[in-house]
Amino acid sequence: MPKQNPRVVISALGITQILAWGSSFYLPAVLAKPIAADTGWSLGWVVAGLSVGLLAAGLVAPRVGRTIDAKGGRPVLVGSSVMLAAGHATLALAYSLPVYLMAWLVMGVGMGSGLYDAGFATLGRLYGKDARRAITTLTLWGGFASTVCWPFSAWLVEHFGWRGACAAYAAIHLLVCLPLHAFVIPGIGAPAGGGKASGAKPGQTSPAHLTGTRRTRAFMLLAMILTLGAMTASMIGVHLLTFLQARGLGLAAAVALGALVGPSQVGARIVEMTFGRHYHPIWTMAASVTLVACGAVLLFLGFPILALALALYGAGNGIGSIAKGTLPLALFGAEGYASLMGRLAMPSLLAQALSPSLGAVLIEWSGPGAALGFLAGMTCLNIVLVGALWVTTWDR
Repeated sequence: MPKQNPRVVISALGITQILAWGSSFYLPAVLAKPIAADTGWSLGWVVAGLSVGLLAAGLVAPRVGRTIDAKGGRPVLVGSSVMLAAGHATLALAYSLPVYLMAWLVMGVGMGSGLYDAGFATLGRLYGKDARRAITTLTLWGGFASTVCWPFSAWLVEHFGWRGACAAYAAIHLLVCLPLHAFVIPGIGAPAGGGKASGAKPGQTSPAHLTGTRRTRAFMLLAMILTLGAMTASMIGVHLLTFLQARGLGLAAAVALGALVGPSQVGARIVEMTFGRHYHPIWTMAASVTLVACGAVLLFLGFPILALALALYGAGNGIGSIAKGTLPLALFGAEGYASLMGRLAMPSLLAQALSPSLGAVLIEWSGPGAALGFLAGMTCLNIVLVGALWVTTWDR
């Protein structure tokens, strides 16, 4: 077990997760329009920078996982701070669109080595099968990324312009995140807790004991579940206001309702952190996909209480982030967990990068209703896949 107090480690990672998410994934929400207005580039190209970053993150994810398994999380997380700082510095100096997109390419490498997947892999490498509570707590920190960084980014833009905001984030990654990663995250050691799956009861066939075809089938099912979940979250995250306005809401009302998603995510994560130790993480995943599907189907059907649909979706999406980190640990054990997370992250991140464009095409060709129908179908398919995973991993 690492000598550093786990609470200190998780708090340090929590701070860096807030800053990493807020300055990368959530950055275009505040900076896209100022960048487009200042440079004359189309808003579509400006927002496409994030897709470039997510594509890069997906491509480096397997290598990141293998490195964390071999050398621990500290050098990878330090590298993520350097890459995010370099990406922001390049953004601040980007006077042409190719340089702007190149900056996001650099940022994407930092995202792939510094967001949840790398954080979960680091905690799994440090604490083994006992990492579940640490992973859950980290998602609580990460849930405040937009709450903290959206107003901070807006303040920076107002006082220093969008280039000044990017320069400020570059400095923050070097002066705050890098030292926390370098001096608080413990160095490499033997994985704690061994490879036994958490949450399995004595005498019960544990998914960590899967071998051969069953283990491969379980991995493929989990990868599909996470990928469909990432597609859904990315598409709804980008097009939610369009979907709500298609239901007859004005922009102000749509924004107000959309704000329910964040508190629902955090609230569901608190419930999971309180009671999660009493059940296997596959229950968390089952609850996640069911809640997301209920929310998507209610939106598609035009359910009159839209707030309920959004609250269900937000709660499911919130605990889905936890299941993404804890279920692989429970199914396959701590040994090789970081490499496994990297392999699982790759298709999810690639899907996350492409989904907003797919959603835009569906909306343009067939309308918001058809796009919502597609989303509802995907979320229902995910329930079926979780059922198949359950059958695959437990003997009856």
